[in-house]
Amino acid sequence: MSKVMIKTAEEIALMRESGRLLAQVFVMLDDFVKPGVSTLDIDARVEEFITQELKARPASKGQYDFPFCLNTSPNEVVCHGMPSERDIVRPQDIINLDITLEKDGFIADSSKMYVMPEASAAARRLVQTAYRAMWAGIRTVRPGATLGDVGHAVQSMAESKGYSVVREYCGHGIGRDMHEAPDVLHYGRPGAGMVLQEGMTFTIEPMINQGTARTRTRKDGWTVVTLDRKLSAQTEHTVLVTETGYEVLTLRPEERQS
Repeated sequence: MSKVMIKTAEEIALMRESGRLLAQVFVMLDDFVKPGVSTLDIDARVEEFITQELKARPASKGQYDFPFCLNTSPNEVVCHGMPSERDIVRPQDIINLDITLEKDGFIADSSKMYVMPEASAAARRLVQTAYRAMWAGIRTVRPGATLGDVGHAVQSMAESKGYSVVREYCGHGIGRDMHEAPDVLHYGRPGAGMVLQEGMTFTIEPMINQGTARTRTRKDGWTVVTLDRKLSAQTEHTVLVTETGYEVLTLRPEERQS
């Protein structure tokens, strides 16, 4: 993962289409994810929608031997949660759904927090801050900026609200492969790290915790939880460095400016 893949205009067009399709998956889920549904039901619906309706491939399934189409990470789960028929969404929950989609050889990656009707005010503030932190990082993206600028913007937003930033997991380059160079840390110093170039594509996906940033992995080898069992929130987009700034390839309809 040492070489950053600069995308051609043709490759960017294909990535843009993968991102557009992935945004549609979340639109579908907006009506599907509600109290009483199991995370395995969510996985089945996502696979059906991607393969049957979008004529694409759920890129996470089989990647590193992961058996599902998405990660379902509720409450204290930081990332990589595994769908299960026993995990039923509750009225008080917050849950992150992290999905990848491949179309015509190129992959898009995005995640969204779903907040259930009876989620606490504290949980809602955490989710809102994670979203704002992601966007703080995105808005620094332009040719000549650095990955340190991105990480610093994310970290500053999260820590200013009293939260911590998970450091063991990061964003990543993306394209023909789900994980390409560079690693995109969600903390850092302005001006440090790799200089961004037009044509780079990568994810920004901060994991923000209520308490300690420390985590542990459950016995299943996948599910990462907060060490103190406090809540965690994550949100993610795939981003392109353009000539003058950035383009969010996985932007959802509700995020578009009217």
